[in-house]
Amino acid sequence: QVQLGEGGGGEGQAGGSLRLSCAASEDILARYFLCWFRETPGKQREGVAAIDSRTTTTYADFVKGRFTISKDNAKNTLYLQMNNLKPEDTAMYYCAADGRRFGAYCYPKVEYVNWGQGTQVTVSS
Repeated sequence: QVQLGEGGGGEGQAGGSLRLSCAASEDILARYFLCWFRETPGKQREGVAAIDSRTTTTYADFVKGRFTISKDNAKNTLYLQMNNLKPEDTAMYYCAADGRRFGAYCYPKVEYVNWGQGTQVTVSS
């Protein structure tokens, strides 16, 4: 099973920026469907952004225009650039990867095969 490891979380200010990374243990980024999810206590998991093998990206409405998903296949690393942060972006962020494709977005109820351990993002106002 592919190992995924997130980094780059931490504390940010409203209006500020953070960049999350997700390093894969194997050379999968060019072939796999990749997602960023987030979770907050008491709230359902949310799909944030997706990027497929052709580098087509999709975003949840609540991050569109603020977040950018990208990947560096040579470095086996997925990124999430988070700009214009809002306090409601506070969450644990997870990357996920799967060789299957379930659609254009990241679907919270799908059991993606590979998950990272998560990185906490906290945004203060």
